[in-house]
Amino acid sequence: MSDSVAQLGYLGFEVSDLEAWVLLCERVLGFEVARNEGGFSCRYDSYAQRLFFSEGPADDLIAVGWEVASPEELDGLVARLAEQGVETRAGSEVEARARRVTRLVSLRDPTGNPLELFVGPEQSQTPFVSRYSAGGFVAEEQGLGHVVVNTRDNREHERFYCDVLGLNVTDHIEFEAGKHHIDLTFLHANQRHHSVAFGGPLKKSIHHFGIQLADFDDLGRLVDRAARRGVKIATPMGRHPNDKMVTVYLESPSGFEIEIGWGGVTITEGWEPTTYDRLSLWGHWSGQA
Repeated sequence: MSDSVAQLGYLGFEVSDLEAWVLLCERVLGFEVARNEGGFSCRYDSYAQRLFFSEGPADDLIAVGWEVASPEELDGLVARLAEQGVETRAGSEVEARARRVTRLVSLRDPTGNPLELFVGPEQSQTPFVSRYSAGGFVAEEQGLGHVVVNTRDNREHERFYCDVLGLNVTDHIEFEAGKHHIDLTFLHANQRHHSVAFGGPLKKSIHHFGIQLADFDDLGRLVDRAARRGVKIATPMGRHPNDKMVTVYLESPSGFEIEIGWGGVTITEGWEPTTYDRLSLWGHWSGQA
């Protein structure tokens, strides 16, 4: 689809414990941290800013930034949003500088999650080198990773993200887990298996965000660092059936989770969505395999 988002470009958070997040991002996840007035930001590829944090009580998402390839495509998306009755607001110069982009437009998805469409992301003048993860991260043109967001209605969200923003369905996971019906939808904007996923109502706007390491041993060393730093493992290591990633979930200082993975498949030409009947091939949740 023309006039569509190209990648998940940044995530913004309001958090109550900035110092705990700095420790986690720098010493456990291995990001480059830059402090600023009222918060800090992180990079882990050539983009100057992939995550940013400000201090406040919400402990939740405040921005999901979707990169658009050109100002003309951004104008086309804004026009399509208007046709669908979706209200947008042009971001101020102050907001654009804080996001380190040239222009942005803010809006809400059907559940109310805070989205931003932007162009012109700032690129760092120096190569990213992690002090802990020698192999680096899988990001760049695939985007920062993925985010799993709150939704009241999966089909409504699918229509919005696909028909309006231009993402495509990757696959679904649907099964019964005791008394709970699990129904997850995964969407891609580029070769990354999924940039956004959703599966029902949450207490926050976010369930987790995910990043991908390029080297499997870096994943193991990250788990070791988490243990040494007292970071709780929310869900132990396992492998998902759809993206084939080996992942572990950490509990963040704000109550939502961070998925760290390695080995994900990429979207290829002619990709056909599949529905899977389990969340894990092995690990993660006992009894799922």
